[in-house]
Amino acid sequence: MTIKADYHLHSSFSGDSDTPMEDMVLQGISQGLSTMCFTEHLDMDYPYQNAEEGLFELNTDSYLYELIRLKEKYTGKIRILFGVELGVQPHLRRELAVYAKSYDFDFIIASSHICNKKDPYWPSFYEGRSDEEAYLEYFSSIPECLKAFGNFDVYGHLDYVVRYGKTKDTDYHWETYKEQIDQVLKTLLSMEKGIEINTGATGYHLKDLNPCTGILNRYRELGGEIVTIGSDAHSPSAIARSFDLASEVLRSCGFRYYATFEKRMPEFHRL
Repeated sequence: MTIKADYHLHSSFSGDSDTPMEDMVLQGISQGLSTMCFTEHLDMDYPYQNAEEGLFELNTDSYLYELIRLKEKYTGKIRILFGVELGVQPHLRRELAVYAKSYDFDFIIASSHICNKKDPYWPSFYEGRSDEEAYLEYFSSIPECLKAFGNFDVYGHLDYVVRYGKTKDTDYHWETYKEQIDQVLKTLLSMEKGIEINTGATGYHLKDLNPCTGILNRYRELGGEIVTIGSDAHSPSAIARSFDLASEVLRSCGFRYYATFEKRMPEFHRL
């Protein structure tokens, strides 16, 4: 496995995982990873109509305490870094800015989990319309998120919405949304931000990764270079899943390096 750093990981500090962080670390060591960056969920003002209240809140102090304990315990065996995955919504400009400056994160992923106060995870987001209409709403909402919040390193799983559509990515062609996606990519480049390859897509039986190969190709054509790799694992069995595929896809798109971050500074590693 060429890629030795997993930069999108969750543990029981995220509301949708029940795995102790130490179990995740032990699995990462057994798989030969050199670096694990935990990116626990924080989705402020999540619409909890269909989910348990408080599910996507984060006790950051407790999370950091455990991470420091494990970092010290496994020194010399694996590097453990402090990240967060922030769900961005346009009206949270101030709250996100304050939070991101409140801790010395190594790495911040910004993600669009909520679209116009609705979660694409739930079937109700797609009811009464085609997947194409739902996907268009999702991609069209991201530029406002980028205007609201810029203190991040990469944008997460850019076409996340296709995980949950009625047909998922069976009939999905990124070119249908090229105008919207180009706007997102060009904005990220102007902000000097990167994107991630999220291999968690394979757990949703998609035919491609998130984002799809076409978007990665377009990002590279536009001059994009910063790409991190994350499994989006919520359990040990998913750590570093499909990383060999991610490496192949990156090389096919013309990338020669992947990125890692520490203290918010990128470092590049040959594929």
